[in-house]
Amino acid sequence: MKLSHREEAGVAILEPRGKIMGGPDATLLHDQLHEFIKEGKLKVIIDLSGVDWMNSTGLGILISGLTTLRNNKGELKLANVTEKIQSLLTITKLVTVFDAHDSIDEAIKSF
Repeated sequence: MKLSHREEAGVAILEPRGKIMGGPDATLLHDQLHEFIKEGKLKVIIDLSGVDWMNSTGLGILISGLTTLRNNKGELKLANVTEKIQSLLTITKLVTVFDAHDSIDEAIKSF
């Protein structure tokens, strides 16, 4: 997984690309979220449009990110959830846990 980030309208946007499967991916995302928290950026969107595939460990990484932000009075939202990942969220009932939006603009407006 490659991870880039940017900011739009005061919201930090993480843009993972490739597969989210754990291992170094977990550390990469975890470290970036902690960096955002240190910088006072507590509104975060993960843009999943570039994610090809995610396994259960990848879902765990997202849950961990959500928990980390909530514990620091922040919010995490998902944007551009692909059909494969939406299916995974539905099967695992995590669709009720994550606030998912069809676009980054929609996610930004929801804060």
